[in-house]
Amino acid sequence: MAIPKVTLVLLAMVVGLAMVSLVAGTDGTATFYTPPYTPSACHGFQDDGTMIAAASDVFWGGGAACDNRCVVTCTGATNEGVPHPCTGRSVTVRIVDLCPQGCRGTIDLSQEAFAVIADPDAGKINIDYRRYDGLKSSR
Repeated sequence: MAIPKVTLVLLAMVVGLAMVSLVAGTDGTATFYTPPYTPSACHGFQDDGTMIAAASDVFWGGGAACDNRCVVTCTGATNEGVPHPCTGRSVTVRIVDLCPQGCRGTIDLSQEAFAVIADPDAGKINIDYRRYDGLKSSR
């Protein structure tokens, strides 16, 4: 039994769109916070290293974001600081905290993680980020 060409073309389009949605990120903004990084909302006084971040209410989910990984890429200035802050690199961080009330970004990166992707003098940047909910780290 042969599958009609139209069906194959439609199937290929659906698969292609699904793949694009897997690699496309979400636009947002990032700020940074400075040490000490403990206590954190997810792990208390456990040392989680420096490639970490605090989630804003946008995706905190009552703590469901704890240990999610995010790949964050600077996409440009917010016109609040350095005009060309991006380094051209991306950074992978683990969510270990909740951004405090009044958080100015979608994600609040550790100072070290922010410096990987942008000039810290910028303070706040536009970003593209991808969350990996199912790839929680094992501690």
